[in-house]
Formats: sequence, structure tokens, C-alpha cells
Amino acid sequence: MKTYKRTLVTSALPYANGPVHIGHLAGVYVPADIYVRYLRMKGEPVLFVGGSDEHGVPVTIRARKEGITTQQVVDRYHKLISESFEQFGISFDVYSRTTSEIHHKFAADYFRRLYDNGKFIEQTTEQFYDPETGEFLTDRNIRGECPHCHSKGAYGDQCEKCGRTLSPDELIEPYNAINGNPLTKKETKHWYLPLDQYQQWLEQWILEEHKEWRPNVYGQCKSWLDGGLKPRAVTRDLDWGIPVPVEGAEGKVLYVWFDAPIGYISNTKELCEREPAKWGNWETWWKDQSTRLIHFIGKDNIVFHCIVFPSMLKADGTYILPDNVPANEFLNLEGDKISTSRNWAVWLNEYLQDFPGKQDVLRYALTANAPETKDNDFTWADFQARNNNELVAIYGNFVNRAMVLTQKYFAGKVPAQGAYTDYDKQIMQEIQGSVSEMLRLLDAFRFRDAQKEAMNIARAGNKYLADMEPWKLAKTDMERTAAVLNLSLQIVANLEIAFRPFLPFSSEKLRKMLNVQETGIDSLGKFDLLTDGHQLGEVALLFEKIEDDAIQAQLDRLARIKKENEEQEKAEELKNWHPAEIKAATSIDDFDKTDIRVATVLDCKNVKKSDRLLEFTLDDGMGGRTILSGIAQSYPDPSVLVGKQVLYIANFPPRKMMGKESQGMILSAVDADGRLVVTTVSAPVRNGAQVG
Repeated sequence: MKTYKRTLVTSALPYANGPVHIGHLAGVYVPADIYVRYLRMKGEPVLFVGGSDEHGVPVTIRARKEGITTQQVVDRYHKLISESFEQFGISFDVYSRTTSEIHHKFAADYFRRLYDNGKFIEQTTEQFYDPETGEFLTDRNIRGECPHCHSKGAYGDQCEKCGRTLSPDELIEPYNAINGNPLTKKETKHWYLPLDQYQQWLEQWILEEHKEWRPNVYGQCKSWLDGGLKPRAVTRDLDWGIPVPVEGAEGKVLYVWFDAPIGYISNTKELCEREPAKWGNWETWWKDQSTRLIHFIGKDNIVFHCIVFPSMLKADGTYILPDNVPANEFLNLEGDKISTSRNWAVWLNEYLQDFPGKQDVLRYALTANAPETKDNDFTWADFQARNNNELVAIYGNFVNRAMVLTQKYFAGKVPAQGAYTDYDKQIMQEIQGSVSEMLRLLDAFRFRDAQKEAMNIARAGNKYLADMEPWKLAKTDMERTAAVLNLSLQIVANLEIAFRPFLPFSSEKLRKMLNVQETGIDSLGKFDLLTDGHQLGEVALLFEKIEDDAIQAQLDRLARIKKENEEQEKAEELKNWHPAEIKAATSIDDFDKTDIRVATVLDCKNVKKSDRLLEFTLDDGMGGRTILSGIAQSYPDPSVLVGKQVLYIANFPPRKMMGKESQGMILSAVDADGRLVVTTVSAPVRNGAQVG
């Protein structure tokens, strides 16, 4: 295995069009921070690069919605995002932005260098265009009817209702999402990176040389390669972004996917030029083959970081390539996909208002439930249980008992170590086993399991105290009491180190309680970390119980948001709804042949073994009748129809369905969302009354 002198860690650049939420934290930033903190504890040179992605369509959409400039949008959210990361202990060495002057120049120069070396191809294509505003439309600025679920408000890149990835050409009746204008097609010229030319190299580099990558990463790359790569545009028609530095390219900017990853390099350059004595030359971090490059991203960025960006680096020919891309899957919220547009998220800035000082609780819960191999679900019940049953009841409880007992019996000074018993040695071996496994898992980017091993150290300490009962020993054997508490405190000192990559704020608090300085990872698994007679600091609770009312407040908030979203979706569907075409002309004579009458629903229930049929028992004023109707999907609880007066066709001949006879047809209207709604009367009338 190749050895490296240094590690460069990047994390995906968040769009500066809104705050960051728990999905971002769980998928990218906490795992990256855990790994960086671990490398620093090992004493390895590491540089952690982050920044805000401030170009692209999402920020322009936000600006138009709010009636402010795009620069005002990115300024606001860059500040909010960077503050949120700082508050949650995401320990970037540099966090910059793609609107910086250094980035604009670096990205433009990168494009121009590839352009001059003939690395791009030019293509003229037809794209959607709004003739009224005179602008080409980006995928996200185009809406229309989804061809799969027929939702009326699907975007040109994705339908948020069914989750399908789309292209604008697939939409039915596409229109401008900003003003509702119908669209036409118009020719435009752009520059493309010919990914097909890198196909063979990528197959060798990824499929043969990086089989150790996570299965989800390797599998997605293989799927793309098996499908055959095609040229990908690196420019687009837009008035926000980095102008294409080529004559005749007026009104065009670098495509955000091309511009953003270059931000990793320009941000590194910015840091190195600001602090050269500490960080050296930026090219050492990006061009020296003894540097290891690691990308932390979510699964929606796998293609860009494993296929597209490496092809850009390969096209230049002077850069190192990523050694690993430990991408995570998605985190859902209470069983539903996190959506910024629907406000279905836990925003980091709002979390700290509701749970001040509990950054580590969220870091712990998100790591414990990290979507490392599959999509996972964040629930407030699990969050509360992780805090109360693990952080408080296991880790915090052990630390508190060990330190309070030391205060009580030894005036807060570490008692003498004494001779170890066989049971003491067994506990120590168990802890050393957890330490060894934790370090192995951290090296393998398996942070969820690594954190479990850290908690296993606390479990072992808790069990040791409970088994030894030093509060009873103190009545008869103070020497043995001293030995038990000494070992307990050594375990506490190990916990401070073990949890430092995961829970930095709690470890800092625990260091003050232990009255110690930071030590390296090589101290982990040792039991002489605290010397005899060492004076401990003031004891405080490491974690606090979270009560039910705090959790219920979060669930109530989500319930309100869900209701608001349903109402908004209904309003959107109604706004875009168009009645079906009128059927062919008919006559009053044909209508008179249909006998429509009124009846009261006496009973309504699902037909067994059918997910479509409802069985209506009607008082029709003529002795009663039964009608089967295929509207079960529209009425999950058919009992709501009992007591209503409905309209039905009385003179249809009886027909057998599911072994039952249906004596007519219930009349229903099709709502905008496709739901069938039974027709009723506006005031009570006698059963059997004719409609005509």
C-alpha cells in the first residue's frame, strides 16, 4: 500500500441559497470532521477544505423569489452556513466561497488552459428559451407535468413528488417556472468536456484500481461507465457566474459543476497564500504525488467527484487524483425525504435555538444513524433515546459517578493505582480491544461503528463500577477502593480521547473536569494517563436528559409543516388544473334515457380481496339497493360517506363484481389531484328523487 506524507480532505460545497440542515451534517460534514480530527490526533499533516457554492441556478431562484440581488442572497447564506459549521465544531482549515476574486480568476484560468490545449469540443444544440424575456432556461427554471406521476409542478431536473430524475424534454407542456410563460426551442453554442474520451482510463482507474471504495460509490460509477459516457457541457447561458474567458462567449458562464470543484483548489491556494509559513505552497497539496486526496460528499455528488472532476484533473495532467470518496447515502426525516423547498428539514441554526449547547448530542445521534451504506431515517424519538439512554445513562453516568466518588473519598485527587486484579486486567483488555477496533474502523471510514466502540469503552467502565461497588468497599477496604477509582478515572481519561473526534465539545468539557491537556491518539488504551495525586477539576454533568415536551414541540412543528405543504400542493394542483375536454355533442333525448336519482348511504365498506372497490348500501326510497364503486383509493376511511346523500344511476343493468351484484353506478367527480369525489346534494331531499 502506498504511503503518503500528508492528507488533503475536501467536503462538498453547500449551495448558498439557504441554511444547512441535518442531512448535510450527517451525509458530509460530521464524517469529514471526524476523520480530520482523527488524523490530527495521530499527528499527521492534514488540510481540511470547505466553502460555499455561490453560483448556479438555486441562488438566482432564491433572489428572484425574495426580490433582492443574487449577491445579497449568497452573502447572507455564506455567513449563516459558515457560522453553523463553526457552531457545530466542523473544523475547517479554510472555508471560503466561489464568488471570491481568487476563485474567479483561478477557475477562468483553468478553463482557458484546457481550452487552449484543445480539451473541449464545441456543440450547437436546441435548448428551451423564453421568447418574452429573451433568456435560455436552466433545468431548475423549467416546470411542467411529470411524465411518470403526472404531477403538474415537476422541475426540469427532478419531480419532487415521485422523486424521478428528469430532463426538460421529458416534461409535458413545459413552462417558465418564474413567470409561467410557454417555452420554445432555440439554438445555442456551448463547450463540452468529452467524457467519452476518458471512458477507458476511468474504467481502469476506478473499476480495477479502486475496488476498495464503498459499494454504493463503486456501484454508481460502474453503472455510469456501463451506460457509456457522453460529452458534458461546461458552459451555459446565464447572467450569474464566472464569465467564459473566450471571445464570442458573451452571456455565457462556466457551468456550476465545472466551477464548484475547482473551488477546492482555489480555496487551498487562498489559505496557503495567506499563511505560507504554516501551509506551504498550494501546489504541494494538489500536485505532489505524496499527498492523499479524500472527498467527503453525498450520493448525489458521486458522479461529479468520481468521474467528472477526475476527468477535469486528468485533462490538465498535473494534479493528483482522489484516493477515496467515502460518499454517504441520504438521511430522511421522520420517514419522509428531506426537502429544502418544502421546509421538511431540521435546520442547524434553529436546532441550536431549541437545544442550546447540545451540538454534540446531534453529532452523536447523526453518527449513530449515519447513512453510510443505505438511506437512513432521523426521528426525534431516536434522538431522545440516544441522548437519554446512551450519552446520559452510560457515558455521562459513568464519568459522574467516578469523579463524584473520588471527590467524596479522596478530596478530588486521583488515588493510588494499587495492584490490578484478574478482573481489572479483564476490563483493561476489553477496553484495549475496543480501542484497537475503533482505530481500525476510523481508518476504514466506518464512523458509525467506530463511535459504537467508543461507547463500548463507557459501557465497560459502567459495568466495572457497578460490579466493584466502591461505595461499599470504602466501608472496609480503602486501599482497594483507591485502586478501583484509579482505574475508573483512567477509563474516563480514555473516553475523553476516544470521543474527541466525535464529540469535541464534550471532550473539551471533560478535559477541564479532569484538569488535563490534549494528548495524541497514541495515549488511547493506556491506563497511566492520570498520575497518583493529580488534582481533578470541578465536576459537572457531561450530558442532560431531554424531556418529552421538548421532543413533542419538534413533532408538532413538523406536523404543522406537513399540513402547510399539503395545502400548498393542493393549491398548486388547482392552479395548474385544466378540465378534461368536453365529450362529443349529444342530445337531451340521450340524457333523458339516464335515470339519475338521490339516495342516502346507510353503510359503506371495503370489498374483501379488492383494493379498488367500495360496497355502498343505499336507502333509495324504493326498498334499498347495493352498488359497488371503484373509488376505494380516494376514500381510505369509507365510513365518512355514511349518512351522505349521493347521486347514482338507477337504470344501469345489474352486474357481478367480486361475487357481488352491483345495482347501478355512484356518480363521482375527478378532482385536480386525480382523487374521485362522490357527488352530493346541497340540501336534503327525499330518497329516490330524480335528477333532471
